[in-house]
Amino acid sequence: MKNLLTVLLFFCTLSAFAQKNSSADKEAEVTHKYRISIPYFVPEGLIVDSWNDRTSTQHLEFHIKRNLDNKNIIGLKFASWRLFQPMGITWWDGLLDKLDAESEFYPGHVRERGIGVTYQRMLWKGLFATVEVLPQFQTYMDLDGDKIGNDFKLYTSYHLGYHLAFGKKKRFFIEPQINCMYWMLDDNAPDGFKQLDDKWRDYFLFEPQIYIGVNF
Repeated sequence: MKNLLTVLLFFCTLSAFAQKNSSADKEAEVTHKYRISIPYFVPEGLIVDSWNDRTSTQHLEFHIKRNLDNKNIIGLKFASWRLFQPMGITWWDGLLDKLDAESEFYPGHVRERGIGVTYQRMLWKGLFATVEVLPQFQTYMDLDGDKIGNDFKLYTSYHLGYHLAFGKKKRFFIEPQINCMYWMLDDNAPDGFKQLDDKWRDYFLFEPQIYIGVNF
């Protein structure tokens, strides 16, 4: 509960800061009021990778955001993915080696779905910071795809990146960024899953990512 309150207070502080400064940041009229975006690997996963592979995350993610002014952007995040091993295995734990060895694979998969909120703050030119809070419902499945349990998870992520707009009227954009993730409250996993989760962290640091999107 302490961790949850910390995250919520942090998010509320950012929101209050955005409202306080929104009038001062309106140096020019907002060209585009809305934007939609997805991670680049969503279409890649649908086109290139096999959806039903053991290590397929079956990741779907969609963002719709509202530009309050030229600095403050709020939005909704819709996401669904499937995990085949704990998220808390970091790069310095030998993440890639463990993928090859399959030593930390779950005895099945975890499907996670949720709708969350996002706040993005433009810091300097295209440089931005983003906070995302995503409540998720979890479904645990065995290797045959049969449901064996449910749980709830609060997933948060923190992003630092750069917004690059191009095309006619700067309608299209890409956002290369570095993400850090932290999650909590998922403590009712079936035994085989919980044993692996307890071995690893409840955060992941420095994930490189690229989002692609359209302004309108």
